[in-house]
Amino acid sequence: MANLFQRGMLILAAVAAIGLSACASIRGGGPDKVVYHINESTQATAVLRNIGNHLSVDPTARIVVVGHARGVDFLMENAKDKNGNPYNIPVEALVAKGVTFDVCEITLKSRKLNKDQFIPEAKFVPSGVGEIAKLQYREGYVYLKP
Repeated sequence: MANLFQRGMLILAAVAAIGLSACASIRGGGPDKVVYHINESTQATAVLRNIGNHLSVDPTARIVVVGHARGVDFLMENAKDKNGNPYNIPVEALVAKGVTFDVCEITLKSRKLNKDQFIPEAKFVPSGVGEIAKLQYREGYVYLKP
């Protein structure tokens, strides 16, 4: 009976070790992967600040900002915050650190906007919410919405 108990405990310990190993590999030792969802440009200043803070403690983080609806406005040429500061300067600095800024093409169509109205750092994706879903589900990005 004791022998059977010991075997059971060994099997349980092995299963637990495999489970912990799997959890560790899921978390991985790689960089954080984060997608920021922005649908209102009034959030842009906070988002840019949060990203800068994140990169200051983890410069290897992979960060994507996905904008749609009014959340694309801060990526337009000559866009400024409520204090008159241009958005392109912090965006350029973050792009230099590897951050990607995606603009929803469905928003462009619905708002009758053109790609040439945006700063060069803006990238375009067919659907903003579709891109967020892909990044979360297929690529393991953590979703943040300010």
